[in-house]
Amino acid sequence: MLIDKWGNNWYKVALHLHTTGSDGSLTPEQTAQLYAKDGFDAIAITDHWGYYRDRGYHDGGELGGIKIISGVEYSVNTCGRDTIKGVMHIVGLGAKHQPIVSENPTRQEVIDAIRDAGGMAVLAHPVWSKTTIADVKELDGFSMVEIYNSICDRDGQTGYSGYLIDVLANEGIYLPLTATQDAHYYDGRDGIGYVMVNAKSDLPEDILEAIVKKNFYATQGPELYVRRQGNKIVVDCSECERVDFISNSSGGNKVVIEENITYAECEINEWEKWIRVEIRDKEGKCAWSNIFVI
Repeated sequence: MLIDKWGNNWYKVALHLHTTGSDGSLTPEQTAQLYAKDGFDAIAITDHWGYYRDRGYHDGGELGGIKIISGVEYSVNTCGRDTIKGVMHIVGLGAKHQPIVSENPTRQEVIDAIRDAGGMAVLAHPVWSKTTIADVKELDGFSMVEIYNSICDRDGQTGYSGYLIDVLANEGIYLPLTATQDAHYYDGRDGIGYVMVNAKSDLPEDILEAIVKKNFYATQGPELYVRRQGNKIVVDCSECERVDFISNSSGGNKVVIEENITYAECEINEWEKWIRVEIRDKEGKCAWSNIFVI
């Protein structure tokens, strides 16, 4: 847990990882122990097509010294790995029971099944999947989208999804943003990506409640606290070398580039409908705010 300078508690949470329940290299117990050692407060086990409670791993709560959030990942592919013919992965988080899906479900069926089970449907690594704006617009019920997936970044530089997210925002679709590892290997190749959640406690239900309320930010390590103050977007952060205020504006977006930035602000232009913030530190690690709708 991290306590910020205002006294708020922030919990370090990994929302997308795999174990030997599907194509990961560690057992759930080994994975939980590793993340607990790395300072995480909670993780979601999101094995492919296997809601972990029904796989006999653990009935929620805690495993290996760390809180566990129920999870699953569905590969809704119409034709194998051919993205021209359709590939989409959807992560389910916090479902209270196994989502009920058919053998060959549609994308909407998967989203509906996750939500019917009390969970959140997350659009995973959309650039890796070559997901289009039309693909997202024809679906209803996504709770979040991965702005960054480190294993996809490593395997093909398809981990960052900022462009898709920004165009969706221009269409009035403002999805909260998560960063993930999508860990499989646990040997240094998975990279880093997680969320920091401002929750009442590290209990899974409190973390999920805070995520629903958008009380979190996505990060590779830097701290990022963003708020609207009158006609400004104000940023407090750990030391970084670049702050980007990204919006529907085609030009004039404010970019701050200098050493040891810990504070920045941006005036909101009259034509701006939404703004989000990205920061980057001297090691190249980034953090991303959720979207502020103006």
